[in-house]
Amino acid sequence: GMQSHLQALLSLYKLFCPEQVTITLPRKMKTYFKNSEGPWKAAITAVRQRNQGTSPLSQAVFLGICQPQSRKRKWNAQLVIPASSTNTNNLEKDQGKNHVCLYSTNQSFPVEQLRTFPQLLQNIHHLEFPSQMGSVLTNPLLLHYMNCVKDESIYLRLYYWMGQMLQEECPWCVVDNANEKEFKSFLETVYKAQCFLQEGFAACEEFLYKTLPLWDGLCCRSEILTLVSWIPLSSFSDIKSYLYDPLAQLFFTSSIYFKCSILETLKELLQNWLNGNVIQANLEFSS
Repeated sequence: GMQSHLQALLSLYKLFCPEQVTITLPRKMKTYFKNSEGPWKAAITAVRQRNQGTSPLSQAVFLGICQPQSRKRKWNAQLVIPASSTNTNNLEKDQGKNHVCLYSTNQSFPVEQLRTFPQLLQNIHHLEFPSQMGSVLTNPLLLHYMNCVKDESIYLRLYYWMGQMLQEECPWCVVDNANEKEFKSFLETVYKAQCFLQEGFAACEEFLYKTLPLWDGLCCRSEILTLVSWIPLSSFSDIKSYLYDPLAQLFFTSSIYFKCSILETLKELLQNWLNGNVIQANLEFSS
């Protein structure tokens, strides 16, 4: 049967080679590859570097993992639709060798050829999603597809990718990360996608709960507060400890403008909860 440590290992495989792991994994599971002291180490290292200048300290990441030495990749390259994820030629060769094929590519429609809404309607059951799930965020047609089909594997792949991006690029969780402007742009893209789908992403919820205690209330302020407004409704104890308490510390020590911004965010959060409950009640009534 599926054991928790095997699920954690499979989740890593699914992060790097999603087309190789065909089973559905739960969105939330116990994290086995995480150092719980990561946020404290990152905060302490940042303070040391500010006090000592440019000291050769290691770049601790928010989960306690060392930052990769090379950061030369172009930012937001994953937001452009690449070639399709499935290699049709290789699959046909495997079929010729009498191997069991888990994909049916006879009528697949590559997303890079998707241009119009009628095309989406005609090929909605034959779409072949890209290997880089970030490209979905900037494509309204694929967001429409996510809203209509509700494929759990799509949300799961997006959850792994987005969680990794938020972890690696967050300016206050990664020491010496000067990409605040690019990170703001990325958060705005995520927020627009959430507004389009009318629901928040699980990866954003986890990111906010982990990083709000480390946030200074200044870096990417408007973008972070807009993400807060899309946190899904959960138990009061979770909301209080992970959301209200960190925001309260900033609220009582900040300017009037910031206080008003917090109140506006909480008002929008309540509106989103009410709208979501109304939609869910209508669906249950119609069914």
